[in-house]
Amino acid sequence: MRALVTGARGFVGTHLVAHLKECGDDVIEMDRIIGSPSIEDALAIKTHVVAAQPSVVYHLAAQSDVAASWDDPLNTFQVNAVGTLNIMQACVQAQVECLVSVTSSDIYGIVQPEDLPLTEQAPLRPVNPYAASKSAAEMVCVQGFLGHGLKVVRARAFNHLGPGQSEHFLAAALAAQIARNEIRGQSKVSVGDLTARRDFTDVRDVVRAYRLLALHGKPGEAYNVCSGQDVTASELANKLLKMAKTPMSVQQNEHLLRPVEVPVLRGDNSKLLATTGWKPAIALPETLADVLSDARHRVRDQTHSSL
Repeated sequence: MRALVTGARGFVGTHLVAHLKECGDDVIEMDRIIGSPSIEDALAIKTHVVAAQPSVVYHLAAQSDVAASWDDPLNTFQVNAVGTLNIMQACVQAQVECLVSVTSSDIYGIVQPEDLPLTEQAPLRPVNPYAASKSAAEMVCVQGFLGHGLKVVRARAFNHLGPGQSEHFLAAALAAQIARNEIRGQSKVSVGDLTARRDFTDVRDVVRAYRLLALHGKPGEAYNVCSGQDVTASELANKLLKMAKTPMSVQQNEHLLRPVEVPVLRGDNSKLLATTGWKPAIALPETLADVLSDARHRVRDQTHSSL
């Protein structure tokens, strides 16, 4: 396949590009880091996609920091909703065979225990600006399918983690603090609310699901991309702390608390499994070990460069 990946140099994009190339796909990377047009520039995006002539587009480019979305909801909406509209229209113009648009489990919002695990039929109840922007992006995709006949597949990604993730996200932030503490001889790891339960999947399993959805996903449908299991943030933190080279403990920091926290999210991945045959292959302990190893390398490099 000839594939175009938006957000190709981001955390997930980097892993997706690597996976696509391993599968023998011809990959076009699109990211502002390498001089590609802004996702908000409709004309430039259309020109870029039409010139590339991909058979499939994976739309990953987004403002994905939930905390930052509270500070700048307008930019979050412009990038995530309007950006998706621009990509969808460009795909129609370029006669792309399939658009895999990545949204988020955050669109499900606050749910009750009896609602779990969440299926794709669960109502959208966004409680933060990021989730609202992703909900709007979903409607853009529905319109692209119904109004233009574009094969759009929506991938509702639950929490994913792995090497290379930004410190804006829990596991990477904890791992980076542990790595710095190991060098500095410190023992406290600053945390926010650790009571929330989340459904975590290794990013390398997630990108496998995206490619399978491009091949086998039903046009117009949404698919949960998740492990089907949830753990508390405190469990995740404790697993990482046990891997530290010296004893450490957590210390709550009120500045890391969000205005509204979704207590629990756990997805039902049966639709994805039935459609594509996908299932997670990398267990959480292995993922966390890789995250911590990556953090140690990055912190060591930062330390050496500052000397």
